Amino acid sequence: MKKLINAPDAVLSDALRGVQAAHGDRLRVSFDPAYVVRSDAPVQGKVGIISGGGSGHEPMHGGFVGPGMLDGACPGEVFTSPTPDQMIEATKAVDGGAGVLHVVKNYTGDVMNFDMAAELGRGENIEVETVLTNDDVAVEDSLYTAGRRGVGVTVLIEKICGGAAEDGRSLQEVAELGRRANANGRSMGMALTPCITPASGEPSFELGDDEVEIGIGIHGEPGRFREQLGPASQVAERLMAPILDDLPFSSGDRVLAFVNGMGGTPLLELYVMYAEVARVAGERGIQLERNLIGNYITSLEMQGCSITLLKLDDELLRYWDAPVNTPALRWGA
Repeated sequence: MKKLINAPDAVLSDALRGVQAAHGDRLRVSFDPAYVVRSDAPVQGKVGIISGGGSGHEPMHGGFVGPGMLDGACPGEVFTSPTPDQMIEATKAVDGGAGVLHVVKNYTGDVMNFDMAAELGRGENIEVETVLTNDDVAVEDSLYTAGRRGVGVTVLIEKICGGAAEDGRSLQEVAELGRRANANGRSMGMALTPCITPASGEPSFELGDDEVEIGIGIHGEPGRFREQLGPASQVAERLMAPILDDLPFSSGDRVLAFVNGMGGTPLLELYVMYAEVARVAGERGIQLERNLIGNYITSLEMQGCSITLLKLDDELLRYWDAPVNTPALRWGA
């Protein structure tokens, strides 16, 4: 195993020191408990938004903290849920009096701990709403979940809800937008290689040199099936067909297409995949109005990608296009 680390048990704290050194002008870092908030938090009169999850998926979530997106993020240890004390302290740190929205991926530890934090927040007279993301069509249950996993649509919800919160929308309105986006988004991923967590020093799963795993989870969970590697056009069809059929998407739909790298995939290959996504969508009569292409939800150094499609309406599109200024996502600001 080769990693650019000091020690396996210091990866999170060392990375947070790097975040503080790089972005201390725009972010405020707490080390005990670990969380990151925008430097001007709390913003009075604005709905605060926090999310969180295990580390190893960067830039999600800490890279999305800033105006127009998240107010705070709670990083757990690698592939491990953050704790309720992190979440409640982050909730209090971003509460500007208009309530706080928790964006929670459907992983058992995340759901349980955010539920506890929401109750603690309400006990301190903070109004808390939760949006649960469960957009992965690959499997109904996995090693980490009961029900579908929350993956790519999480980033899109954080951006859309962040735009609405900056626009002064109420907590209930921001939460409804997030739930609507989740209901209209579907995702599926694949892996060419496993990843290696610093603590284990071993691959998260075994995959032959000529094999791909279709329907992989962001922690290396197995997917729908394993097959011999084919061209990008075949991989795109394997991922797109279940996504398009699940909602289902229809001819004439306006869609945001998100092609995400898993950490070790070159941008060159992601654009190859996006070309195939556009081809398949075009064959179905689906209009790709917006796109996002790059490494936004990673799985350490795993090679592979995921595809997320979000059916748009005017309001979702408006807040997707709204200005955002975070370390990992920035436009119009």
